[in-house]
Amino acid sequence: MYKYEIILYWSNEDGTYMAEVPELPGCMAHGPTQEAALRHAQEAIALWIDTAREHGDARPEPKGERLMLA
Repeated sequence: MYKYEIILYWSNEDGTYMAEVPELPGCMAHGPTQEAALRHAQEAIALWIDTAREHGDARPEPKGERLMLA
């Protein structure tokens, strides 16, 4: 399990739960339940990290604290 912050919310527009990982640009997932969205987010994080590694990009370390959002 990865320790990145995940923001979970219901999307009326999509009719599903959304899980965003703000520390990894573009990393997000969705699911019909909160549990499914979180599980898919962990899978998306793993894919994001694998892709970064394949391209020689650095992997951001989890901040371990609440991010400040504007």
